[in-house]
Amino acid sequence: MSISLQKGQKVSLSKDNAGLAKIVVGLGWDEVQQSGGGGLLGALFGSAPQAIDCDASAIMLKNGKFVDNTDLVYFGNLKHKSGTVNHMGDNLTGAGDGDDEQIVIDLSRVPAEYDKIVIVVNIYQAVQRRQHFGMIQNAFIRLVDDRNNNEMCKYNLTENYSGMTAMIFGEVYRHNGEWKFNAIGNGTTDPGIGELCRRYV
Repeated sequence: MSISLQKGQKVSLSKDNAGLAKIVVGLGWDEVQQSGGGGLLGALFGSAPQAIDCDASAIMLKNGKFVDNTDLVYFGNLKHKSGTVNHMGDNLTGAGDGDDEQIVIDLSRVPAEYDKIVIVVNIYQAVQRRQHFGMIQNAFIRLVDDRNNNEMCKYNLTENYSGMTAMIFGEVYRHNGEWKFNAIGNGTTDPGIGELCRRYV
């Protein structure tokens, strides 16, 4: 039975899922349909709106800090050097149902020095394309037990994130030997993944 989380809510992943090893972090979003679409003039002069390309990333922290660029798992570095965090590839549009991007985390093998994995999503070239999370709807993050495909918890981001170009969806973290998840849902105006990472330096 999946737990539906509210913003700021924390849940233990280990407690109710004995022997939990690998989790799939699924992220999804839909573009808000724009009315009009630029019409004939828009089509002639190429001003039709560009698809919004959201990019999910995992920022791995040691003692709550981002210390090495190789600890960022994203579309340009799909696999962490430890082999324990894997990005399943970039989805350029977010069209369709279900997860748009997935990050697989082998909790049982994450090296002990990492205490937190922050899951973030930013809009590719948001500033240049004049795009923001107010143009996105139905955003969610969900955690699935890889053994049986059971959804353990899901957090739907329901606030108005107009003007925000990046989003801290949540974090998977170690606490007293347990793995937990914190539903964060904080929007930021960071223009790219580099700026998001600097928040944790």
